[in-house]
Amino acid sequence: MRFSGLLLFSAILFSATTKTAADDFKIELQTVASGYDGKSCWVHARAGAIPAGAPGNASDTPLVVMTMQRLRVDRSDVFSGLWDLRSADLGRSWSKPVEQPGLRRVSPRAGVDLVACDFWPTWHAASGKLLGTGATFAYSLPNEDHLDAEPGFTAYSVYDPAKENWSEWRRLKMPDNPEFGFSRAGCSQRVDLPNGEILLPIYFRTFKGKTYTATVARCRFEGETLSYVEHGDELTVPIARGISETSLARVGERFYLTLRNDERGYVTSGADGLHFDEPRPWKFDDGADLGSYNTQTHWTQHGDTLYLIYTRKGAKNDHVFRHRAPLFIAEVDRERLVVRRATERVLIAERGAGLGNFGVTQISPDETWVIATEWMQPKTAVDHGSDNSVYVAKVKWTKR
Repeated sequence: MRFSGLLLFSAILFSATTKTAADDFKIELQTVASGYDGKSCWVHARAGAIPAGAPGNASDTPLVVMTMQRLRVDRSDVFSGLWDLRSADLGRSWSKPVEQPGLRRVSPRAGVDLVACDFWPTWHAASGKLLGTGATFAYSLPNEDHLDAEPGFTAYSVYDPAKENWSEWRRLKMPDNPEFGFSRAGCSQRVDLPNGEILLPIYFRTFKGKTYTATVARCRFEGETLSYVEHGDELTVPIARGISETSLARVGERFYLTLRNDERGYVTSGADGLHFDEPRPWKFDDGADLGSYNTQTHWTQHGDTLYLIYTRKGAKNDHVFRHRAPLFIAEVDRERLVVRRATERVLIAERGAGLGNFGVTQISPDETWVIATEWMQPKTAVDHGSDNSVYVAKVKWTKR
């Protein structure tokens, strides 16, 4: 596929000066790309940062590598392969997107395409590699209908900064068990342990099943191959499609897991990253439901303070699909596992399009980026000003 004349690359920056009750951070918003042709749009923009002085980055500034892919707006979740772009100056300038041969669709047999999607690059310090993980979808050709009877995998790929490309995506091999007929790390925020092992949230179901179960897989990665070791508690709820698209964070000696469900988001915590308490619905500290449902929630942290990034109902956003904009950030009470309402701030404002498929990148101890694209479905998103902008919300920490 070819996409031309769609992008207006810039560094449109502004600062939000309104403070939270805790006065923890400033927000600086950048528009990396924009432009919409009515047929396809950028989605799933997320980035990983290669630290200054790390292998492949001799400079004194982190090298940020962002991946994203195209979505057919006349269909549900029909994606192209992945593209990437880079910034070596903390986002002041970006390269143009380049389609990555290693992350293109593949054809396991005639009439079928597999695509890696829901991708999230993250730096793996122990190996000195940028490792991306995601999911796969299967389509029948030529109509690109979803093949629900085709296996779903966790896909992964490794970035080569010298060649500026990604390795051919590979499948994480899971135990030979029917329950892992569909097994994906789609849109998952992982935790890397000091010994180099990876705690990777995944969700899975059988071929004929309808309900997803979530777990955390302990994996090994030494720079080339990602391998499964074991998985922890199997978590689900008997509501609609169960649990999917989970994200993990660690603060001190405790691990926190946020989980997607069709009717509401859930949260739990545990002591070792594999075993968790019973999931509970996300709520504000005043007891009201958070109002986030059927979409992703992710974490960021600064010191021993944990923050949730989310979308929700009740923000004069009934015109937005599944209320997936604006994008909020708020502090989490780690003891009660609730969101502190008074600390809530808007990271990225809504313009009609959803912002729910986003990523979080730790740039430095003083700066975290939240990256989101305007998802141009339904078509009425344009009526409110959306143009498929790719945003970087830079959270600049002022709290010490």
